[in-house]
Amino acid sequence: MNYRHAFHAGNAGDVLKHLVLLAVLEALQRKDKPLFYLDTHAGRGLYNLGGEAARRSNEAAGGIVALAAASELPPLAQRYLALVGSFNPGGGLEAYPGSPALAAALLRPGDAAALCELQPEEAAALRRLFAEDDHVAVHERDGYEALRGLLPPRQGRGLVLIDPPYERREAEYDLVVDALALAGERWPQGCLAAWYPIKRQEDTDRLVARVAAGGRDAVLRVELTTRPADNRAGLNGSGMILVNAPWQLDQVLERTLPAVHAALAPAGAGAARVQWLVPPR
Repeated sequence: MNYRHAFHAGNAGDVLKHLVLLAVLEALQRKDKPLFYLDTHAGRGLYNLGGEAARRSNEAAGGIVALAAASELPPLAQRYLALVGSFNPGGGLEAYPGSPALAAALLRPGDAAALCELQPEEAAALRRLFAEDDHVAVHERDGYEALRGLLPPRQGRGLVLIDPPYERREAEYDLVVDALALAGERWPQGCLAAWYPIKRQEDTDRLVARVAAGGRDAVLRVELTTRPADNRAGLNGSGMILVNAPWQLDQVLERTLPAVHAALAPAGAGAARVQWLVPPR
C-alpha cells in the first residue's frame, strides 16, 4: 500500500470519524464495566500538521482548523476540540491525534486497546507512541485478519473501528462488508463502526444497504458531505456505518453534526445525515 494518512490528517473525514468515535466511547463508558477497543487500520497515531505532507495537502484547513475557528459549537464538538487540544499543550494546532491516540486518551483502568497496522514504519511509530501505556497493545498485522484472532475479547463490551485506506474502492467495500459480518459473528455484543469515503453517492448507498441487509440490530448511518452530490472532481465527504450503535447515539449526533457541517461548509454545499437503517429493538 502507498497510502499515508499524514497527507489527510485533520481533514473533514477525520473530524466526522473522531466525533463519532468520541460519542460512541462516551456512551459505552456510561457503564462501569471495562471495554475493549480494536482499531484495524490504526496508522501512526499522531500527526504533525506542520509537516511537509500535511502542508502539501492542506486538508486540515477544511477540517479541524475550520472547526476550531467556529463559535457556539454543540457540547460534543467542544469536547472533541478539547481532546485534540490536549495534544497541543502549547496552544495552536501542531499535532493531530489519530483514532488510536484519541481512544487511548479516553481509556479507564480496566479498559484495553488493540491497534493493528500493517505498514512497518507506521507500526513502529505506533509502538513508540504507546511504549509506556500498558492499556494498549500494538500489532503489526493485517487488520482484517486480526478480527478473527482478537475477537471476542475478555471484556464483554467495546468497539471495533474499521478504517481502511480505500485505495481500491470496490474491492475494499467488499472487504469492509465481510469484516463487519465476521466481527458480528465473533463478537455479537460489540459495537462495530466502519468509515467510508463518499465520492459517488450510489456507491456508498450500495455499501450501506449490504450492511443493513446483514440481519444485525441498531444499524446507524452517519454522513457529512461538504461538496455537492454531483461533484465528480474528488472526495465529497465521508460516512460511518455503525452496527449495535449505542442507545441515543443518533440524538447526540443529530444535535452536533448540523453545526459541524455549517463550520466546514460555510457556502452550504453538502449536508449532514443521521439515519437509522435498522432501528434498535
